[in-house]
Amino acid sequence: MDFERITEIFVLLENKPSVLGELLCQLAENEINVEAIGVFQDSAKIYTKNLNKAIKVLNKLNYTTDMRDVLLIHLDNKPGALGEVATRIGDEGINIEYCYGTLSQTGDRVAVVMDVSNIDRAMKILESMAQKP
Repeated sequence: MDFERITEIFVLLENKPSVLGELLCQLAENEINVEAIGVFQDSAKIYTKNLNKAIKVLNKLNYTTDMRDVLLIHLDNKPGALGEVATRIGDEGINIEYCYGTLSQTGDRVAVVMDVSNIDRAMKILESMAQKP
């Protein structure tokens, strides 16, 4: 397992057809690649390596945005890997606000974006988990 703190963009969206497509096309037209995205009923959580440019573009287009630090966790693609992480974090009284993920191209790893109520404590827990053989 490896992990890092990343900053994602929280974007409020209307819950209607074409809104997500318009958002993503605007980012693409400005040469902003979306590395990860989670879409919920009225919002999108976007991770891009071009954070500042993305915020400028979205604000110029009158999207309501916010930035938040979240965890990007890479795990082996095996039963129980995410469950172990979620359990350890929860056992320490840290709430998982949301998470979303994707499978690697080779299929042996998963990448999970996780928003937690205490990111610093969660990172210490993940560090201790990563050190175990």
